[in-house]
Amino acid sequence: MFENQTKEAILDRMRNASPEGIDTRQGSITYDLLSPAAIELAHAYIALENVLKFGFAGPEQPSGYLDLRAAEMGITRRPSEKAAGEIVFKGDDNTVVPKGTSVSTDEEEAIVFVTTEAGVIDQGTAKVKAEAAVGGVRGNVDAGRIKLMLGNLTGVVSVTNPEEFKNGAERESDESLLGRYYDRVRRPATSGNAWHYRQWALEVSGVGDVKVFPTWKGGGTVKLSILSEDKREPNDEIIGKVQDAVDERRPVGADVTVSGAEEVKINVSASLKLASGADLEGIKTLFGKKLEHFLAGIAFKTTIVSYNQIFGLLLDIAQVEDFQELKINGEKGNYKIKEDQVAVAGAVEFIV
Repeated sequence: MFENQTKEAILDRMRNASPEGIDTRQGSITYDLLSPAAIELAHAYIALENVLKFGFAGPEQPSGYLDLRAAEMGITRRPSEKAAGEIVFKGDDNTVVPKGTSVSTDEEEAIVFVTTEAGVIDQGTAKVKAEAAVGGVRGNVDAGRIKLMLGNLTGVVSVTNPEEFKNGAERESDESLLGRYYDRVRRPATSGNAWHYRQWALEVSGVGDVKVFPTWKGGGTVKLSILSEDKREPNDEIIGKVQDAVDERRPVGADVTVSGAEEVKINVSASLKLASGADLEGIKTLFGKKLEHFLAGIAFKTTIVSYNQIFGLLLDIAQVEDFQELKINGEKGNYKIKEDQVAVAGAVEFIV
């Protein structure tokens, strides 16, 4: 809007507005006096352009300004979430595992986890709930990654996580915050309508998406199916927080059920022809990450897991020269899930 308000344009207007008979040519006293003012006014127009641009929510709005704009609607950025799961301690019976015990992965940049409850080893094992020491997606580790005991706890022989840790999430992104802002202003939430329930659920830290099913068991009943930030089935703590948030504000008489989206494992198998020197295990790992990213991207957006898109994921791996018999959960073709389910990466079974 103000792109034409350059130093030269402003200076020309100021020279033209000067009294007749005054020398305004370049090098004159008037010209030299007006030039610094023209430069400052040009900077002011640049600032005015930013005021307009930053005053409206959009993809190009800087984070700080987006936070301020969202705050006007009562929307605040969700903090990071810690991944949670269970640790199995093996060792001498009656050994107490205190709350706050630290364990970690055995990598160079180890990921640390802390127990959130106490446990006692009985018949050689104790299963204890734990969470990542810090929030973020790094805490979402696969089964068996946790191997080291930190500190001196006599009586413990080994530690591991029999199942993956999940639900860890980074601080809410600009894209997510902007999406919630647009939800608020473009989808009117009034009198306990479906958008109202969606709004209440998305305000809870750790919730990545939600589907609302009005009258799912007759009049007055509402079901909320929710995803965690990492597009997985949320843990009981997140579900409980959403239930509490909704119960505080739901219309009188409404029967509301909050549940986590049911996970459906997507197992992919195929017979591969590999390039010379290619590593099958490395290809499995790479494809697994691609599959996980793809499924997170379609979570709650479609109920169809596209065969052709998974075909494309494998086709994009340079070390794979050709493949046959690509199947999703043992079938050729698209795989359909239910509205309250979420597809997650399962087993990758490649043979050569």
